[in-house]
Amino acid sequence: MTHSVCQNSWTSDSIQDLSGKVVIVTGSSSGIGLETARVIAEKNAEVIVAVRNPEKGAAAVKRIKDENPGAKVKLLLLDLADLSSVRMFAEEFKSLYQRLDILINNAGVMTPPYSKTADGFELQMGTNHLGHFALSGLLMDLLIKTENSRLIVVSSIAHNFGNIDFDDLAWEIRSYNPMNSYGDSKLANLYFMSELVRRLKDRPGAPLVAGAHPGWTETELQRTNASRHFNKMFAMKPWKGALPTLRAACDADVHNDDFYGPKGLTQLNGFPVKVKRNKRAQDHSIAANMWDVSEKLTEVKFFG
Repeated sequence: MTHSVCQNSWTSDSIQDLSGKVVIVTGSSSGIGLETARVIAEKNAEVIVAVRNPEKGAAAVKRIKDENPGAKVKLLLLDLADLSSVRMFAEEFKSLYQRLDILINNAGVMTPPYSKTADGFELQMGTNHLGHFALSGLLMDLLIKTENSRLIVVSSIAHNFGNIDFDDLAWEIRSYNPMNSYGDSKLANLYFMSELVRRLKDRPGAPLVAGAHPGWTETELQRTNASRHFNKMFAMKPWKGALPTLRAACDADVHNDDFYGPKGLTQLNGFPVKVKRNKRAQDHSIAANMWDVSEKLTEVKFFG
């Protein structure tokens, strides 16, 4: 499926052949994740659909293969809300593959009712940030070993709502605000990205680390959110919402700590370009603190 657009817009047609590359896309059974996996498989990479639900995962693999019978797609189960599952996934992946070219941390939950992960974290921070933090740490040795590898963090314009309270990370003291909590988790994604770039600075073979956000895209994420009522009028389709992620993952001009999103004034809609994050997201001392807290909570250390 190609989408004809004006010449100066970046689309999946801009992606080179990815033969020989191994790519993990978390949360790729629907929406942006599925579209990302589909396009990367179409470019001849081997794609790991890393998802929690085996039925949805199998359906996603079938859908990709129905469209592209030669596609190399594999389903591996991963529940980011359970650190034991994250560890099992990393072990299974390493038993099957000797390389990892691109890790795309795409999966997420958005504004659910208050609940906790298997490890006692608030669900959104636990899934969207801490699960991916642990996964990235457990796979970092393979990323470093693989030449020209990349790690892509999928955040959101909702990082603008974030203001992390380190004294109440699990929302046990404050009255729970699902949207603010979602914003916190997406802000944490950006802290992770910039702090990882800093820590990898002088490390030989370090992966390129960049981020993306999909603007306003119609996905299953909004099933618990009032914004779904306006999707038909304002939201981009998943093929277009996946483009910032695909550009960050595949474009030759991407640099460390770059952040891609839709081109429009409010970054809600448009083709992917490099965008700015807000001032709070650029605070290096909070990013360093977030890193230390994340290492402690997940018990995953990236370097030794």
